[in-house]
Amino acid sequence: VHVEESGGRLVQAGESLRLSCAASGPNFSGYTMGWFRQAPGKEREFVATITYANDRAYNEVSVKGRFTISRDNAKSTMYLQMDNLRVEGTAVYYCAVQNRIPTSLRIASHFDYWGQGTQVTVSS
Repeated sequence: VHVEESGGRLVQAGESLRLSCAASGPNFSGYTMGWFRQAPGKEREFVATITYANDRAYNEVSVKGRFTISRDNAKSTMYLQMDNLRVEGTAVYYCAVQNRIPTSLRIASHFDYWGQGTQVTVSS
């Protein structure tokens, strides 16, 4: 499974941005897909996940209420709509895939395939 993120760029605090993640393979509709991020000097952090059944999970502390995860199976693409971005949202955002019944929606090591990441920089 090839995973590729896009959409990261420099934005100002308070602005919105939408990230996209395209994943290959004939079974896209069966994938559970997640977003993680890693800021400089910090560990990779769970952001949001959407299952094959469209169940969603969010990092309630850092993003819930501002970020929305969605998917378009016809386009084999997942999205992360980020509103009211904060400076602390500056990070490399990674897309990840579980190509099976998900064993965790929040733990990075449970995801099997990863993209290279896309940089989001939020300026004050």
